Amino acid sequence: MGITSSYCRQRFFYYLCTTSWKKSKRGDPKVPSLFIRVLMDIAQKIRELAESHLTDASHFVVDVVISKHKPHKVSVFVDGDNGITIDHCSDLSRALSEDLDKLDLVKENYLLEVGTPGLDQPLKLKRQYVKNVGRGLKVVTKDKTIRQGKLIAADDTLLNLEIETVIKGRKKEINVVAIPYSEIEKAIVMVSFK
Repeated sequence: MGITSSYCRQRFFYYLCTTSWKKSKRGDPKVPSLFIRVLMDIAQKIRELAESHLTDASHFVVDVVISKHKPHKVSVFVDGDNGITIDHCSDLSRALSEDLDKLDLVKENYLLEVGTPGLDQPLKLKRQYVKNVGRGLKVVTKDKTIRQGKLIAADDTLLNLEIETVIKGRKKEINVVAIPYSEIEKAIVMVSFK
């Protein structure tokens, strides 16, 4: 009876969360399922562990992602104001692996990956914007406006993007656009091979 009631309780919670997800109207905030909330809590704990192992103040955790599928893949993305080496990543990986095994945060088998975010990954933290001043940036704002240009400044509240526009054939006009972080939906560094 204990196993059945436990299963029913878990199934009941899953049903409630799933139902609230499906019944929410378009545009309303959606309630994440219980499983997703548990993964988010574990990801936050792993983030805190990773931050505690970063000894250099210029290094920071960008994101922690845990896959929903088994075996779980725990991806920890780190970066630094002046970059980060593979040695730092491997040291962090060893320390995190020991912590995860001791604390048993991820109950099943898992694969731990520690590395830097790829070039195609959107910027998530203000520190990343500061690090990329002088590079090309593609910004999508919440109103779906797309702007491309050179990131010339970034502070605590906004970034300045230098946008070059061709007018009447070959004449170029340069405009500086200030974009508050609160208006940014997605920003990706544009790789230049010049």
